[in-house]
Amino acid sequence: MPTGRLHLVPSLLGVTAPTDVLPQRTIEVARGLAFYVVESAKPARQFLKALAPALPLQSIRVVEIGTAPDPGRCAELLAPALAGHDLGLLSDAGCPGVADPGALLVAAAHRHGIAVVPLVGPSSLLLALMASGMNGQGFAFHGYLPVKAQARGDALRRLESASARDGQAQLFIETPYRNEAMLRALVAHCRPQTRLCVAADLTTASESIETRTLGEWQGRDFTRYDKRPAIFILQAG
Repeated sequence: MPTGRLHLVPSLLGVTAPTDVLPQRTIEVARGLAFYVVESAKPARQFLKALAPALPLQSIRVVEIGTAPDPGRCAELLAPALAGHDLGLLSDAGCPGVADPGALLVAAAHRHGIAVVPLVGPSSLLLALMASGMNGQGFAFHGYLPVKAQARGDALRRLESASARDGQAQLFIETPYRNEAMLRALVAHCRPQTRLCVAADLTTASESIETRTLGEWQGRDFTRYDKRPAIFILQAG
């Protein structure tokens, strides 16, 4: 029996109409799928409801992969595709497999000979990089940096040194309620001439994207980034 395909369905980055940020083909494919593996069920169902799916929402099979999926579950999660049905992989926000636990399932799909189909949609990392004015030909993404103050400061200094050495833009993220602490750490541990872009609430009505030197960031109101999903991009001057 031929296998189904694993469709990588980009989700919304915030509260906005799907048609404002998703191409029609992505919406049509996502609407038609009866099987989904998702990071979290609640935001997945909210997203699917916003798409007005072809099937009743309660009849769509939604299985959580969680934040740290068990590699031993991959065959079980891929069972619909192995049985010949198309399957969707959905992140809580943005593109599946990028800063997302779904990468493990995608790797398993390749091992099982399941075709992987990436669909077009918003990637906060690429949107921020596009708008930052920094090096889009040489960059690195580091996910979350350490939470503890000393380790976080050490990590920021390493990223700044790597950027100065290689000319790369350094991208990272933070839990939104710690954005203010991250900004204070950046000002404290990095050189004033180093540039920082903060891209928050991308694709939503409250979107803001600012690139300044850390000397220019000094003294600004960091509380306005509290609880706002943001991408940070650092590039040494």
